[in-house]
Amino acid sequence: MIYKCLIIDDEELARELIKNHLSKIDGFEIVDSCQSAIDAYKILQKQTIDLIFLDIEMPGIKGTDFFKNLLIKPKVIFMTAYRDYAIEGFNLNAVDYLLKPIFFDRFFQAIEKFSLSVQPTAITNLKKTDDQFIFIKNNKKSIKLWLNSINYIESLGDYIKIHLVNNTITIKHSLSSFEKKIGTDFLRVHRSYIINMNKITAFTKVDIEINEIEIPIGDSYKALVNSKLNFNLSKLY
Repeated sequence: MIYKCLIIDDEELARELIKNHLSKIDGFEIVDSCQSAIDAYKILQKQTIDLIFLDIEMPGIKGTDFFKNLLIKPKVIFMTAYRDYAIEGFNLNAVDYLLKPIFFDRFFQAIEKFSLSVQPTAITNLKKTDDQFIFIKNNKKSIKLWLNSINYIESLGDYIKIHLVNNTITIKHSLSSFEKKIGTDFLRVHRSYIINMNKITAFTKVDIEINEIEIPIGDSYKALVNSKLNFNLSKLY
């Protein structure tokens, strides 16, 4: 299969670099290369695009704002010289977030992530988190729990505390067993914590914040967190 790509960056050298990197990888066709979001929008009205390489800091409209307002969203890899947009890019479900200057080895990693993201999965009946729920046992009742209402889950020995948007629920359950029930929008960041990645509001190299609650990143989980959230913890600060 050939994936159709669109490059959007106001700097010609940056566009040429992406073209050069992509020319070394089979299976990708560059449909066009644009210096503005307006030009790109015209192309998206006429062409089916599988992957956008999108600069964030551009005249007129930021790349993140442009992508946010698209009704039909291709896969996107954001490109920028600034780290400050990492969370915003992640919240827009970007395939990856590349910091300039973009070297080929890091570019290739982003392409690998794209390839994995479009491969068919054996699990075809999973709903998006917004529509997904499980039932949990609490005080002899089975209670429907919508997964998008969970901010994070905390281990308390033989019990777990489920921190919801408006309240908490404590049940007898192991964190590891609960982790298997709740899908890919959740991430184990510590032996005692699982977070809902859609609820992240800020992060540092040692913790993740959800609505000003600081949740530690365990040393043995840093590589996994780094991989899942597409930022390099060792380079913060």
